[in-house]
This record gives sequence, structure tokens and C-alpha cells, in this order.
Amino acid sequence: MSEKSEAPGTSSAASTGGTTPGPQPEALRFFGTTWVDHDGGYGLRRVGAALGSLVAAVAACFVLRFAYQGLEIAEVGSLVGMLVVLMFAVCSAVAFRKTWEGFTRRPADPAHEDRLRGLKAIGFIGSILAYFIRSLREAPGEGLRRKEYETALAQYVKRRSSRTGNPAARKGAKAKRSGRG
Repeated sequence: MSEKSEAPGTSSAASTGGTTPGPQPEALRFFGTTWVDHDGGYGLRRVGAALGSLVAAVAACFVLRFAYQGLEIAEVGSLVGMLVVLMFAVCSAVAFRKTWEGFTRRPADPAHEDRLRGLKAIGFIGSILAYFIRSLREAPGEGLRRKEYETALAQYVKRRSSRTGNPAARKGAKAKRSGRG
């Protein structure tokens, strides 16, 4: 790993213009970097995220109920109504699973995730519920980001500690000792 390469979501202070050297924590939506030390209203943000996502899920269920009532009014038939309910149930289950997996690990194939974007949009209730359930335990995505940040920080400390001193001074000292200086 070179001096410039770091873990995903981190950046060096030199590239961001910050004053703290080393990797920087990746900001989470609604939480910023308060997840690192659980400060800056982290607890209140988690409660707000949980309540907000629960309210959004309930509102989304009402919207889907109105859409289903529209199908009943249009008298499209029981088969179409059953297919619509089945489609939303399957899409919500897939969206829940993919969203939940996104909180624990980075996708192996981002192109595959992009292809699932439409399916996840249809099953948006599953994504919202996954966000709600995860926010009861931690900020959604916090575990993954914390693991990446701590790994990057440990690698940075290891790289910095193995290169102490001025390499040019060491070369000059060796040359003087061997009588070539």
C-alpha cells in the first residue's frame, strides 16, 4: 500500500486540506462523523432517524393502499391485484435484504447493485424498514465504516511508525562509518 492509497471512504489530510494527518472517517447520511465518538447529538440523531424512517414506512404503506384501492376502483380483476401485491412483497423483501447487506459490507459488484436500483425503488418499503431496524442498534452503516476506519487508522499508524527519522541522514551516517564520506 503506498502513502497515497487508503481504505475506501478515507482521505489524507494533505488531500482534503485538513489539519489532522491520516485517514479521515467517512460521513454517514444524517449523522456526519458523529458516529466516530458518539458525540454531537448522536443519540438524538439515531432516535430521529428511527422515528423518521418508521413514519416514512407507514406513510408509504398508506400510499400503496391508495394505489391498490385505485386498482379496485378500475376493476382490473383479482389476478392483476394479486400480482401487484406479490410484486411489491417480493421487491420489498429483496430491497430489505440488499439494504441490510449494504450496512455490513461493500458490494462486490457495484454494477450489479446499479441494475437492482429499479427493483429497490419498487420495494422502497423494505429499504425503509431495514433502515429503521438498523437505526435501533447503530447508525445505519456505522459498523462497516467503523471497521474500515479503524483498519485504515491502524495501517496509517503502522506505516508512520516504521518510517521514523530522516532517511538521508541514515545514508550519510552509514557512508561516514564506512570511511566513504
